Amino acid sequence: MDFKDSIKQISERIDTLKANLPTEEATKTALIMPFINALGYDVFNPLEVLPEMCCDIGTKKGEKIDYAIMRDGEPIILIECKHWEQDLNLHDNQLLRYFNVSKAKFGVLTNGITYRFYTDLSEPNIMDDKPFLEINMLDLKDTQIEELKKFHKSYFDVDMILSSASELKYMGELRTVIGKEFTTPSPDFVRFFGKQVYDGVFTPKVLEQFSTLVKRTINNYVSDIISDRLKAAIKDEEQPAEQNITTVQQPTDEEQPDNGIVTTAEELEAFYIVKSLLRNVFPVERITYKDTRSYFGVSIDNNVRKTVCRFYFDPPTRKRLAIIDENKSEKMYKLNSINDIYNYADTLIEAANKYL
Repeated sequence: MDFKDSIKQISERIDTLKANLPTEEATKTALIMPFINALGYDVFNPLEVLPEMCCDIGTKKGEKIDYAIMRDGEPIILIECKHWEQDLNLHDNQLLRYFNVSKAKFGVLTNGITYRFYTDLSEPNIMDDKPFLEINMLDLKDTQIEELKKFHKSYFDVDMILSSASELKYMGELRTVIGKEFTTPSPDFVRFFGKQVYDGVFTPKVLEQFSTLVKRTINNYVSDIISDRLKAAIKDEEQPAEQNITTVQQPTDEEQPDNGIVTTAEELEAFYIVKSLLRNVFPVERITYKDTRSYFGVSIDNNVRKTVCRFYFDPPTRKRLAIIDENKSEKMYKLNSINDIYNYADTLIEAANKYL
């Protein structure tokens, strides 16, 4: 099994195991030790993984780090562990103290689900306040797995990791800043863009107006990018599945092509968006659509009794999304554009979950 598969296998087991892990020791055994093992280190060999290594701090003796990964008799990575339900923000100072009295170049704080990787980019031998890499095992990204692979015993190289750690740190901080600006644009951010399209004086009233416009524009732009990519991916990768669904579908007399029903590009785009939102709930080949004279419906297994939602695009100026609740009733939402469907992702997923 290669490294990527090993890490994903640990990730897939977390939800099954965590409810049966009442203690920190159980968390270590079930989640953290397999993780260390996936990095290529023998958790049962103290020459590679030393548990409870002493980290005396000044006059405070007997302080111990949960695990120290060793090379040539010296620690290279310190790992401080907590119970899987623990908030890591409450414990980073403890790792910082251990790191500062150790020769290790990297520190890891983890609860078996989140792994935070620290080093000393700002000041030599003093652990940074913020991690340069943070990984959520329940939301793994391929790019993160590649960064994690650098800590594998076979590839471990301090200089190579440090060369990318600085970039990762600042990219992470930039991501946070950009995320905040996209969610709640600051006045400076709004002015920067607003002044490029508005020639008048930027009064408080104009600033308020453009704050809303900038936020909406960003949301629409991001949604358009996602939608375009999803449509391209679905068209390229899942076209055979769509053809199979069409073959299985047996239209009634009401739905025969000669009765004037035309499935529009806009309806298909809405279907692709819903399909992308539900793909983590159902396999994509089970998510189907049905076009009728009055509505365009999305269902599971081509079964009208498993309808998730319906779209009403006639007239085009009054687009509506109807999500089917647990009582089989329609809850109606107004759509200003197709991209507004993303605003109801959680509600759509909840509606689909009842057919599991």
